[in-house]
Formats: sequence, C-alpha cells, structure tokens
Amino acid sequence: MKKQLTWLMAAMMAMVIIGCANQKGPAEQAIAGAESALSAIRDTAQKYVPDQLAAVDTQLASLKDALGKGDYKAVLAGAPALTTAIGSLKDAAAAKASDAEAAMAKAKDAWGSASTDLPKMVAALQSRVDTLSKSHHLPAGVTQDSLASAKSGLDSIKSAWSDASAAAGSGDFATAMTKAAAVKDQATALMQSLGMTSG
Repeated sequence: MKKQLTWLMAAMMAMVIIGCANQKGPAEQAIAGAESALSAIRDTAQKYVPDQLAAVDTQLASLKDALGKGDYKAVLAGAPALTTAIGSLKDAAAAKASDAEAAMAKAKDAWGSASTDLPKMVAALQSRVDTLSKSHHLPAGVTQDSLASAKSGLDSIKSAWSDASAAAGSGDFATAMTKAAAVKDQATALMQSLGMTSG
C-alpha cells in the first residue's frame, strides 16, 4: 500500500512537471508575442499616449516576472488581457497621431497666409515708428511713452517672428502658428497704441 501511494505521488508529480513543461512553451510565446507587438508601436505610443504605454508596460513586466518564477499558468491567464491592452494602446496612439497630423496640416495651410500677412504688419509698424520718431508733433492719442513702448515691442515682435519662421522652416507648423498668433496679437495692440488700423 505504501509503495502504491509512493508510486501514485511520483506519477502525480510527473504529471505536474509535464503539465508545467507543456505550459512553458505557450507562456514564452505569449510573452514574446506581446513584446513584439508592443515594440512595433512603442515609439508612437510614447509620443502620444505615454501614460497608457506605462500601464501596459507594467502589465507586461508582471507577466514576465511570473514567467521568470515558472508560474506559466499565471502568464497564460494574464496574456489575453495584455493582448487586449496592447490593442487598445495601438488604437489610441493611432488616433492621436492622426489628430496631430490633421492639426499639422491645418497649421501648414494657415502658415501660408500668415507668412505673407504678418511681415506686412511688422513692416507697417516699423514705418510708423520711424515716421513718428522723426516727427516733432505726435498725433492725438500717441504719447512719447507709447512710442518708446512700440519701439521695444517691435524688437520683441521681430524676435518672435524669427522664432516662428525657424519653426516653420523645420516643419513644425503647429509651433510656428502658435508663435505667429502671438506676434499678430502683439502687433495689433501696438498698431492701436500708435493710432493705426490693423485691417
């Protein structure tokens, strides 16, 4: 009876070992597949949905830890959820990337007119400042202080416009348009302070 029990225990242990061995391959494949899928989208995900990527990385790390400990059952149980999470990450990153591309295309189109109109505004301002600087009598509503402020403001505008142009030159039209909008607001305010119309 004792021999029989010992044999039964040995047989059960063998089955457990074989069972584990049978699960090892699929578990390793599941991890390898997840790593491969994640690697293919990592750069895009890092750029557009870094928080979501971090959560998926945590899931993957947990399953890799289980694999390292030989807990293949846990790996296989957690693999479907990880696969789903990677799929959601891929979709979210692609959607954000598409939105960014659309915004960039819109900014690129807007830059066309901004790069023509804003230099004209700056040139008109410069001309007005030059004319008023030489004048002995300033027009109504324009003071020496507002003229001095316009001169320093014009320098600031030229610097900002240079930055906007550099951004556009490097292909970053979103940043270029953000800077261009600030230039336009500042130029409009200066024009008003000097009794000019911006239209």
